[in-house]
Amino acid sequence: MEKTNIYKSLAAFQQECPTIHKGTKGYGYSYADLPTIFEVINPILAKHNLGFTQLIEAQSIRTVIFHTETGETLESVTDIPQGVSLKGMNDYQVLGSAITYLRRYALSAILGIVTDKDTDASGEQQSKPKAKANFKEGGFENALEAVRSGKTTADKIVSVYNVTAEQLQQLKEVK
Repeated sequence: MEKTNIYKSLAAFQQECPTIHKGTKGYGYSYADLPTIFEVINPILAKHNLGFTQLIEAQSIRTVIFHTETGETLESVTDIPQGVSLKGMNDYQVLGSAITYLRRYALSAILGIVTDKDTDASGEQQSKPKAKANFKEGGFENALEAVRSGKTTADKIVSVYNVTAEQLQQLKEVK
């Protein structure tokens, strides 16, 4: 079965989906929990005719992304580690924790989205949001002053913030 439609929809989803980071704290890192991820992705998935399910099968989790109009699917299987113990948790709590953890990472991986800070061996890297920020109250005036004083450039401001046509004109006029 060709998968043209699902790949096209997934690419459109990825272009629209922001970095999802709400700051839930883990063991020395922070991440977005499943409810936060679902809140962000579900409307965008629906817009692009995509859905997902995550099935527990024996000792693994099968994540399935499907195209709602054609039935095309992408699947990934993640094994659930066995024999793990965590301080203060019984076996069922450990299993529940593992399943939630793996669901979050398996879903993020198959969708190609960022849901936590990347802390690899070379040091902590902050993921850059895909969407530009909006100015907070007084922020544009501060940005103009930073350009005037040489602390930044108009191009840098435009690359980071949403600017109106009027604000763009003001930035261009700064000497």
